[in-house]
Amino acid sequence: MSDDAGDATQATSDDVTARYYERGGERVLAFERDGQTAELAQNSEGYAMVTVRRDAEGDELEKYYGFDMALDHAAELLGVSVHDLPVPEAASDMGM
Repeated sequence: MSDDAGDATQATSDDVTARYYERGGERVLAFERDGQTAELAQNSEGYAMVTVRRDAEGDELEKYYGFDMALDHAAELLGVSVHDLPVPEAASDMGM
């Protein structure tokens, strides 16, 4: 997992790009790999479960208490190992 030149909101690995942002009362960590996407979302206060969905407009696929379990689901959706998912610094505290 490597961060791009000091940007706490973006990170890349060999095949996966991750972007963290806040929108509409949510903290969002969006992953993209070869046109496939997976998104983790949590309320802005940061104390709720982490939701997994395909994209911003997608239906909720699952909710997790732990960030690690949500990352595992996102990795499965993208067809990579969880160790291949880069996590920007700003998103490292997601989950309960």
